[in-house]
Amino acid sequence: MTKHRIYTTSFASVYPHYVAKAEKKGRTKAEVDEIIRWLTGFSQAQLEAHLASKTDFETFFAQAPELNPARAEIKGVICGVRVEEIADPLMREIRYLDKLIDELAKGKTMEKILRRQPAPAAEGAR
Repeated sequence: MTKHRIYTTSFASVYPHYVAKAEKKGRTKAEVDEIIRWLTGFSQAQLEAHLASKTDFETFFAQAPELNPARAEIKGVICGVRVEEIADPLMREIRYLDKLIDELAKGKTMEKILRRQPAPAAEGAR
């Protein structure tokens, strides 16, 4: 079985499209970077090093320090396919990232995109 073309595509070649999609909707490159760091566990310096070295998607996700466990909460359709039903683990990671960038471009708050739980109300507060 041959690998899907996206696996050998340079992450750096797709990254500007993520940024452009976000900026076109009034969001920022910093927000795109925050999403990528949240998903992969890369530091900003590590992310920039992968961009500079033109790492392919397969290597990019294989070298991710810690894929965020909350990514399993990402649900919905991307490219006509439900992300939670994608069998191939690498394709699912790529589509998780696509879905997060879509949510950013659609105006969701960073708290919702990053699946942050609201702080519990203080005891006794009414």
